[in-house]
Amino acid sequence: MSGILYLIPTTLGDSPVNDVIPNNVKDIVNSINFYVVENIRTARRYLKNLDINTPIDDLIFYTLNKHTSDDELTQFLVPISKNNNVGVISEAGAPGVADPGADIVKIAHKKNIKIVPLVGPSSILLSLMASGLNGQNFSFLGYIPIKKHERINRIKIIEKNSFSFNQTQIFIESPYRNQSLLTDILQNCNAQTMLCIATDITLNTEFIKTKSIVEWQKNIPKINKRPTIFLLHKY
Repeated sequence: MSGILYLIPTTLGDSPVNDVIPNNVKDIVNSINFYVVENIRTARRYLKNLDINTPIDDLIFYTLNKHTSDDELTQFLVPISKNNNVGVISEAGAPGVADPGADIVKIAHKKNIKIVPLVGPSSILLSLMASGLNGQNFSFLGYIPIKKHERINRIKIIEKNSFSFNQTQIFIESPYRNQSLLTDILQNCNAQTMLCIATDITLNTEFIKTKSIVEWQKNIPKINKRPTIFLLHKY
């Protein structure tokens, strides 16, 4: 009998654990002593907030980021062959979605390891739910290019594709570049294109609003350094 690879959701910020994490996640976490995480410090803090039974210092953590090799990932899965469960925890939200956790899940599939995703917050789905935009046909595009001219070109392509495919386009940026991205969107999109800005999802400062570009131009929100999802649809 082999162990299981659990994909463990975490909070999207400093929201109370009990508000966004189901009780059964805590029960499952109590069966895990091995974790693959993006950041050991924040993972330890999260597990403490879950008030698990196992002492934090008795747990074993492996670091997963964009520099982790496939050989290292394979080694992270060794405990499963010895009947131990392994948990994957990202920095925020659901592992494997806009997250390096997908790499270890891919290897687990190749090794025929059982993979169990646990219910928890996903900023991408929550923002889509609240946007009022097309939830039947949508595309998550990940991060927008950093260089300004490339970013503007990508925004124009995103808007064109949204219209051509009747598709909500979902994308993100590093929080400290959010304001610059918003400026470029407002300066380069059609006046009637719809834009949803979803900021600080599940936090006390949560802000989710959908307006046309021309409406946003009249009152531009301050979203610099605040985690934000952008959703765009040109009808």
